[in-house]
Amino acid sequence: MAGSVRSGGPVVLVGCGRLGSAILEGWLLTETVAPADLIILSPSEKPAAEAARAHGARINPPLEALTEASVIVLAVKPAIWREVVRPLAPFLSDQAVILSVMAGVTAPTLAEGIGGWPIVRVMPTTGVSRGRGVASIWSADDRAQALGRALFEPMAETVVLADEALMDAATAVAGSGAAYFYAFTEALARAGQASGLDAATADVLARATLRSAADSMGDDDLEALIGRIASPGGSTRAGLDALAKDGRLTRMLDETVAAAVRRNREMG
Repeated sequence: MAGSVRSGGPVVLVGCGRLGSAILEGWLLTETVAPADLIILSPSEKPAAEAARAHGARINPPLEALTEASVIVLAVKPAIWREVVRPLAPFLSDQAVILSVMAGVTAPTLAEGIGGWPIVRVMPTTGVSRGRGVASIWSADDRAQALGRALFEPMAETVVLADEALMDAATAVAGSGAAYFYAFTEALARAGQASGLDAATADVLARATLRSAADSMGDDDLEALIGRIASPGGSTRAGLDALAKDGRLTRMLDETVAAAVRRNREMG
């Protein structure tokens, strides 16, 4: 991790649920944050937090410890963030940065509930736990944005958004996108069963195909990748034509992303 982040004070992770634990595991795996520089606030015992404790992280220390913090990472449920943050705010220094990974909670809303600290929003996927995540970053403050990038670039492919209004769409594509691919993979396996495969074989083939496609994709043009597999007049092209008939694939995904964007905004 960049020296400026480490020397500025501890990194405080507030919340260690599924996403918070994934972030913590990614920091430890990639050595982005030294365990001794970590403070973790969690109402219950979590395996990831205990692993970090074993290497020197502090778990639920007195709140006075937060006065040294360089960044407060909010990884709690959007519905409860205000009550979680309220007792912490009096202990934060003027130099602290608020980093939120909560979907749908905008910077103005955060500022209204917390105060005038610089804010950076990051929407990572849980793949950060393996050092192979995706993260969208936005901040109106250069220092806060730099902190967000320093904390997530070692464990995620990151994009910096030009406008906070784009965060809901980025979340719908990347934050939710893995679930869409899993749902497609499940549907592909079921289609294989409908064509005669037994359930176990169809499941193995669908999962392995998703992994193989991801490993083969690289940064190549997507149309070119499709063209390498779908020969004119072949069976793959026939399947793709059925998938795209009457624009239904595009329409379905437009509706899928739009629904996720709406829900993100409702939560905010």
